[in-house]
Amino acid sequence: MAAVRRYQILDTPPDGAFDRIAALAARIFEVPMATVAIVDTDRVWFKATHGLGGMAQVGREPGLCASAILHGEPYVVTDAVADGRALANPLVQGELGIRFYAAAPITTSDGQRLGTVNVLDTRPRRPTEAQLDALQDLAALVMDELELRLSAIRTVTAERDRRAEAEHLARTLQRTLLPPALPLVPGLRTAAAYHTATAQEVGGDFYDLFPLNDGRWAFFLGDVCGKGADAAALTSLTRYTLRAAAIYDPDPCAALANLDTVLKGEYQGSSPRYCTAVFGVLTPLLDGSFDITLAGGGHPPALAVRADGAIHPLSTAGGQLIGMLPRPRFVQTTTRLFPGDGLLLYTDGLTEARTPEGTMLGEENLIRHLAAAAVRTADDLLETVEVLLKRLGEGVSDDTALLALSVPADSDNRTQENR
Repeated sequence: MAAVRRYQILDTPPDGAFDRIAALAARIFEVPMATVAIVDTDRVWFKATHGLGGMAQVGREPGLCASAILHGEPYVVTDAVADGRALANPLVQGELGIRFYAAAPITTSDGQRLGTVNVLDTRPRRPTEAQLDALQDLAALVMDELELRLSAIRTVTAERDRRAEAEHLARTLQRTLLPPALPLVPGLRTAAAYHTATAQEVGGDFYDLFPLNDGRWAFFLGDVCGKGADAAALTSLTRYTLRAAAIYDPDPCAALANLDTVLKGEYQGSSPRYCTAVFGVLTPLLDGSFDITLAGGGHPPALAVRADGAIHPLSTAGGQLIGMLPRPRFVQTTTRLFPGDGLLLYTDGLTEARTPEGTMLGEENLIRHLAAAAVRTADDLLETVEVLLKRLGEGVSDDTALLALSVPADSDNRTQENR
């Protein structure tokens, strides 16, 4: 019974290969009925039948199938009403009135008999040796089919387990490349998310937000080239280099320049490893607003979302890839976030996603989508973009990192104080 369970064949749907074997057995013996039978604990289940009118199983009474599996060679009942082994079997005494029965065991390589290939008739018969040899060959064919099927099941299971393991490792590694949670910044709301395009590979997008020693805050978001282990190593190096660079010199352009130097030194003599990034510094002001200095290296512009509903890019156009060029140029800009304003940073997995019409989403469509949703807070920004990514579905072919900041409006502050 353990062998029967191992082959996972019981109660599976009809299969053409087994149906053909049953039909061929009936043709060889010139009988009206044949089956491919698997013997269970309390029943004989038919994987295939020929001439039995859809019968799926019978009880495990002795005399026919249940007795045949006790023998390692063909089991033959030439006339059931004259054979004490089979006389009481329901197939003999019932409506079918079986008189002739012959079976060859379906035997595993380690000698376990799973069931039989059977031929049946309502008339007594005496089979030839050639017919019985053919019946054994058919039983061996059934065993071959079961082995092939089991091999396929194991392959699929192993692949599924491999994918599950890869997904688990990717999720675990991805978590180590991102901050476990964003810190609380007084007077500011923050939100971040990472949307993976494939669960099996580690992506190269990253973000972070952390305090500086002088009361200001630094943040960055970017995207390294490639995927998998190499991208993970580059992401880790990039993230911690930017943190260290900010402590040494928090000027955004200087931080990106330091990262450029480190990447070139680390990968000297090998294929260039590069990334895009936006690096910013937040300076809190007495009126509750924040000054922002932002530098970009080859990265899409951040989007400033104003309290009046206006949305416009903070252009760092002209900023070049980090780690690729001999003397790259980084472009810096400044802005202020007033109460009610927000800022969205994203990687190009968002704007390069394909719409149902097959065109790229692009920056303009993203702005229109945010404007239509009337986003106000960091949470609003994040939720709106995540809904958009879900709607785009398979059109999203690359990972997307999101970082949103917002300054609560005065009414939001009063509501929070009342709570």
